[in-house]
Amino acid sequence: MYNNRLEELKEEKNLKSKQIANILGIAESTYSEWERNKIPIPTRRLIQLSNFYEVNIDYILNLSNKKKHTNKIENIDLILIGKKLKEIRGNLNLSLRELGKILNTSFSSLASYERGERLIQSDILINLSKISNTSIDYILGRE
Repeated sequence: MYNNRLEELKEEKNLKSKQIANILGIAESTYSEWERNKIPIPTRRLIQLSNFYEVNIDYILNLSNKKKHTNKIENIDLILIGKKLKEIRGNLNLSLRELGKILNTSFSSLASYERGERLIQSDILINLSKISNTSIDYILGRE
């Protein structure tokens, strides 16, 4: 699991977990578990959190110390994300099977992400970001 900055960001806005959970439409316990790094934050929720806090996802996940204000995105473009995933895999010079082994996922899952059929899972996204030295915000079309 990774450390995140949700608690710090919440305090900067002078809000309570319950308030943020209500805004996101989730249970307070879920938000608290994200905050304490007990469960992974789903990719769609990372985007919502980035929109809400108006900072980059890499900063939220403590993958970067650069706090950038990002534009909100309302619609997730799965096709664009798929193209970026394929580009990154090409830059790594890996087949779907090879990358799947590295990321501990099936090549068929990776293929469905690349085709824009499904949104990439956050744990896979984070690991891909780390091994490729690529910003999550870039992968998700936020920058």
